[in-house]
Amino acid sequence: MSDDLLPYVGDRLSQARGLGSLTDEALRVRAVTAARDKAFGELWALTLAYLTTDTSGGVRLSPHTLRAYRKGVEVLTLHAADHGWNLLHPGRREPGLYVAGLVQSGLKPATVQARVAAASALYRALRWAGATDADPFADVKRPRDRTKGIVKNPPYRPDFVQALLAEADPHERVLLLLLTHAGLRIAEALGVDWAHVDLQRRRLLVAHGKGDKARRVPLSARLREALEAVRPSVPGGPVLPWRAYSTAYTRLQKLALKCGREHEFRGFHAGRKYAGTQLYAVTRDFTRVAGFLGHEQVDTTRRYVELPEDDLDDVVEGFR
Repeated sequence: MSDDLLPYVGDRLSQARGLGSLTDEALRVRAVTAARDKAFGELWALTLAYLTTDTSGGVRLSPHTLRAYRKGVEVLTLHAADHGWNLLHPGRREPGLYVAGLVQSGLKPATVQARVAAASALYRALRWAGATDADPFADVKRPRDRTKGIVKNPPYRPDFVQALLAEADPHERVLLLLLTHAGLRIAEALGVDWAHVDLQRRRLLVAHGKGDKARRVPLSARLREALEAVRPSVPGGPVLPWRAYSTAYTRLQKLALKCGREHEFRGFHAGRKYAGTQLYAVTRDFTRVAGFLGHEQVDTTRRYVELPEDDLDDVVEGFR
């Protein structure tokens, strides 16, 4: 298993097929052996195969999510080796002590939660392989993070977005604007085809959104201009020349470095939050922003919109 997390769907799927094609007994033996030997590489391969084929995210799981799972499996494996765990049949109190140790080490609540999520995924994978019936992290108390998500991971700032757009090549500019103007998820942006783009009507079809649901989003003037700049003479095929998350991530990361603002780059989701925050500032309507971003629940949208601290100043000013 290479350290690049096998970002291409085909590679991950072929790895998963390799394990999934084993007989039940052969897969069980392989998983039992990996757990007995605390073999991180084998345990991660097993977890990755399970995540790819037997979860709702499946092949669409982002490299960021996979990195978090991989790190969590690694940390648990090392802990089990250091403390003499029987991974297939851990002691009743061991998972709680493991989480307490993570908290004591100074990790933030969100990081501890990610480590526990990875541990739970490992055990789901072991059950998937028929190696154990144990679910030791099911009832473990996790620390609550009382910091709002929008505070921990705010939208990109306008000056950062404009700096990147000024230095971006034509395709990078389209990617940035699909995130920050159209509010697309990265998987949605990478999946845009020219058949989905209607420049005349200023609309973009998101053919396969989360849960495979389609929606239409408006195209800003700047995004239409960027699309025009890369439109082929005979439109057809994908709008962006890359399909892999890792390639898109590297392009934007290098772009931020070129601008001297690499410390401000936080992946793709901050761009989507930028779009939601911009739209709410104009509409003051979470329901409309939810439809724009493709959220089923408005409560989800509230976590994507950064409200100014003086949001109510003018309203309160007129109180009698």
